[in-house]
Amino acid sequence: MATATLVHAASEDDYKAAYAAAEAANKQAGSLRNQWTTTASTLAAAKKAGDAGDYEAAVAQAREAEALAKASIFQATSEKERWKDMEVR
Repeated sequence: MATATLVHAASEDDYKAAYAAAEAANKQAGSLRNQWTTTASTLAAAKKAGDAGDYEAAVAQAREAEALAKASIFQATSEKERWKDMEVR
């Protein structure tokens, strides 16, 4: 029995949703004063691809930017307390 694989092509709406999520995460990282420069460049690449109508690439870039922003948020929040573990006692 063969199974069919459905491929969902990214739409403009998919791109807009992914980009909005990435921007929101980046804004949160900014409020923690820990925005990564790689996030900004990946967001720019997503916007460029979206403006060109390449929504597959735009969604991929936006999701990568969101992941980077979330990683910077994690870094900022975890390092608020973790530095104490490195203190000489």
